[in-house]
Formats: sequence, C-alpha cells, structure tokens
Amino acid sequence: MKRIAILGSTGSIGRSTLCVVESFPDRFQVVTLAAGRNLDLAFEQAKRWRPRVISVAAESHANNLRVRLNDSGITDIEITHGATGTVRVATHPEADFVVSAIVGVAGLEATYEAVRAGKSVGLANKECLVAAGELITAEARRQGKPLLPIDSEHNAVHQCLRGGKMNEVRRIWLTASGGPFLNTPKSKFADITVEQALNHPTWKMGNRITIDSATLMNKGFEVIEACRLFNLPPEQAAVIVHPQSTVHSLVEYVDGSILAQLSVTDMRLPILYALTYPDRIPSDLNFSLSDLRHLDFCPPDMEKFPCLRLAYEAAAAGGGKTVALNAADEVAVSAFLDGNIRFMDIPVLIEEVVSETSAGKMESIKEVLRVDQQARASARERVARLAGVPVAARQN
Repeated sequence: MKRIAILGSTGSIGRSTLCVVESFPDRFQVVTLAAGRNLDLAFEQAKRWRPRVISVAAESHANNLRVRLNDSGITDIEITHGATGTVRVATHPEADFVVSAIVGVAGLEATYEAVRAGKSVGLANKECLVAAGELITAEARRQGKPLLPIDSEHNAVHQCLRGGKMNEVRRIWLTASGGPFLNTPKSKFADITVEQALNHPTWKMGNRITIDSATLMNKGFEVIEACRLFNLPPEQAAVIVHPQSTVHSLVEYVDGSILAQLSVTDMRLPILYALTYPDRIPSDLNFSLSDLRHLDFCPPDMEKFPCLRLAYEAAAAGGGKTVALNAADEVAVSAFLDGNIRFMDIPVLIEEVVSETSAGKMESIKEVLRVDQQARASARERVARLAGVPVAARQN
C-alpha cells in the first residue's frame, strides 16, 4: 500500500490523482491533502478520503472548513493552512509519495521540503524545476530518491529512456500541439482574445497553462524542466510541433534509433506510471492503434512564438534568469486574462524582466523566492504602465 500526499488536490492533476487512487484502492491510500481555496471541493475531499491532514490557503478558510467538518461529525482531521500547512502535508511521516501539483511557485517550498524529507515525488508542477531545478535535483540525488515526472511529455521521455543508457542519448524531443494559433498569421496576433487563447485544441487544462501553451512558453518551461530532470544541456532538448498530440515525446539515440511514447491524452496514465514506477500495472487507459490515421511534425516558429526562444536563452544562462522567466510569465499571463495587456505583449514584458535579472546561481530556496518576488514586482510595474496606455497607441 503506497501512502500518498497530494499538493493541489482540488486542481485538475489532484482530481485525476484521486481518480487513480479510487480505481486502485488496494494499492494506494490518501494520507494528506493540500487543497488551496476551493473550500467546497476541499470539504467533499476531506469527507471522502478522511486524510490525516488537510491544508487550505488561509486561516479563515481553515476555520470555515473546521466548522463544516465538525457539523458533519468529522473531528479527527488535522486542519492547517498557508505555506506552513502545505509543508506539513508534504512532509507528513506517513506519506511515502508526494504528488506536487500546485501551480506556480506556491508549491516550491513544500516540494523541496518533501525531497529533503526523503519522499519520492511525482512532479506535475514544472515551475518548481524551472525556478529551483538545480536545488531540487541536487537534493533528490543526495536523498537517493526519484523525481518522477507527471507532465505527459517528460513522463514519456522517462519511459523512452528505459530503452537505453543516458550516455547513448543524442537528444530528446518534446512534442508540442502548437496551441490554438499554430496556423494563425503573426499579423493577427494583436487581435487575439482571451476566449480564443483559452480554446486549446487538444488538452483541457487550467487557465495559466492553457495561455502558456498558446504562447509556447509552456513548451519552453518543459525544455528547462527536461534539462534539470535528465541532466541535459538545452541543445539536447529539442521541440517538435505535433498537432495530434498522439506522440507525447521521443528519445533519439546515438545509433539513429528513435523511441516514441504513444498513449491516450489522459493525465491519469502518466499519474499511474509515476505512482507505480518501476512497475506497470493493467489499466483501462487504452490507445486504439486503429484510430491512428496520420502523424504530422514540423519545427516551431520561434519568431512567431518568441517565448520559446526566451526559455532556451534562460535555460542556457540558468540561475536567476529561469526564476525571472517563470515569475514574469505568471504576472503577464494573469494581466492578459484580466484584459490589461494584449496577447502579443506577453513575450515583450517577459523579455524585459528577464534581461534585467542577474543569472547568478541560486544557493537556497529563500534566495529563489527573493528573486521571484523582485521579478514579479518589476513585471507588475510594466503591466501598470501598459494598462495605462491606450491599445491604439500600442499597435506597433
């Protein structure tokens, strides 16, 4: 029986993880949950799974949840809140495996502390490795515990790497759907609406990751994540656009062989792989080869999607550059979703923030968070300036 802690239990990955647990009750047990701000769902999850500990965003949320659970006759769950509560969930002594699925750097400290506590970690939060990948992977090596990717692309790479040795790898290929604007001329980008950008052709995801997919920044983050996870330089992590999203990633070996991983577009499969590694167990998540008609591949257009170029540059520089890249992107995407900047302003804002940030090596999580806050403040200043300029004056 594997005992599981879930950071981000009310998000899409957290809910999918609970679906997997429910399908294999003889294999998995939920022991702790970090649920954020969705109190209604946190309440339902607490009733259903009866975790030892559940954490929510703020003290007021914790008080509210405590009253609701007490009224339901449930008094044996420890209810906590904030960053301290999330760390408590991640490091609970009964947890064997931690699913890190909190979006953004909010889950960074808890993920790092889970690794320090000797937990096996399934990573669905790419921002952790983008902002603090060197620190987290170094600590995992010291602990002798695996970091198992749940992102479908890195999970696919992990599976393909079982077919050879790392010194036999020429490069890895991360596939990208291309997002909703793959065939949209760059001249039309000034008119892109939030609704259009949220209309992803393949995956159903949260708002930020969906916008990141539309700008290809999500794929840029995945390049950085791959470099950290698999200890590769950026030039060995290639991106290829594959609109069908059938091939999740590929590994090319030095002899010319290429191994590809194909599966249904369902996040329960990479979650199940991570939870059961190094074993594989039967599931109903089957892919029908008879439905496979054709596979298209083409190189990404980094002129049209400059966020991918910015990510490669940050990956090569390392240190504070990747921290600033993530922070500025989060602020820029939020501003776009709120209607304060245009879609095409996103990479401009990010490049300005990253360019002013030092590439110095991050020595601690505290330093990562300090650089993160500085980059966010700079990005917000730029958003405020852009929001104060009429759109007509920003057409060029």
